[in-house]
Amino acid sequence: MTTTHATINIDGLDIFYREAGDPTAPTVLLLHGFPTSSHQFRHLIPALSDRYHVIAPDLPGFGFSAMPGRDVFTYSFDNLAGIIGKFTDALQLNHYVVYLFDYGAPIGFRLALRNPERIAGVITQSGNAYLEGVSGAFNPIQAYWQDPSTANRNALRGFLAPETTRSQYSAGATNPAGIAPEAYTLDQALLDRPGNDEIQLDLFLDYQSNVALYPAIQAWLRNANPPLLAAWGRNDPFFIQAGAEAFRRDVPDAEITFIEAGHFPLESNLQEMVALIRPFLARVFLHTV
Repeated sequence: MTTTHATINIDGLDIFYREAGDPTAPTVLLLHGFPTSSHQFRHLIPALSDRYHVIAPDLPGFGFSAMPGRDVFTYSFDNLAGIIGKFTDALQLNHYVVYLFDYGAPIGFRLALRNPERIAGVITQSGNAYLEGVSGAFNPIQAYWQDPSTANRNALRGFLAPETTRSQYSAGATNPAGIAPEAYTLDQALLDRPGNDEIQLDLFLDYQSNVALYPAIQAWLRNANPPLLAAWGRNDPFFIQAGAEAFRRDVPDAEITFIEAGHFPLESNLQEMVALIRPFLARVFLHTV
């Protein structure tokens, strides 16, 4: 089905989103990560929208959503989750499977903690909730948490460089030549907007709030025991396999699968991902694939 592109005003901010499928069908909410946007789901949306209402917003400061200045909007994961929570209210998304990728995980898990009754199931693609899932690639960011000095902040600017953005797509991919260059080129163009670097550095600092939330997330997983699919790139350099495997501690029946890919398997291994996601959704919503 055709994907539509729209914006909706939430608390004075224009939030861009992609949408496809029958609005009366079961809903799948796709939450993107860093350094990308809902663009990362451009192929997954049509692969699911024949049976599902699929919707993917851009976070403030990302993609085609508003990028308010830091003087009027505090870029924290709590605030981003607050905007996306109001987005789900405005679109009357009252029951959905949430798809968590990278930054999408702390957003989506906050939604689950605030409105657990809305969560029909969880798909996590490098959407981490355990300390053991955090790789050594985070060491410079953790140093910034411990000492938020100008020097440590500036040391993270390399995470925003073009070669780093490209490597996030290619590292660990078994067929890097199969990754479309427009994906990381768009990401970089948006990162290069004046002021966006400081926004991203603010979020690097605030990421420690997500780690602090892990015990509450794990408690929700234990108590709610939601249907959960972890489909991770085996070679992801940022969120490693142990993070996926840890979900079974709290959700014993979690389905955990590793794709021969890096951080962006939807770019390099789309059909394998779809072959995992569609049967999972069918089980959650109790109909055929």
